[in-house]
Amino acid sequence: MTERRAIPVYLSLEEAADCMSVSVKTIRRWISSGTLPGYRCGKRAIRVKLEDLVAAPRQIPVARI
Repeated sequence: MTERRAIPVYLSLEEAADCMSVSVKTIRRWISSGTLPGYRCGKRAIRVKLEDLVAAPRQIPVARI
């Protein structure tokens, strides 16, 4: 039998910003810096994969006292 592939979920910049509780400008900054991959859909629309958005944040190291 053939395995079925999951269809990736793409979010608009506004939806991505809302999910991460940040501004759209921050999402654009992450895409620009390469932290978050962005995908162009059509001429102007930019989308972000949900799985990439979940993987983007990194844990900040904590100094031990």
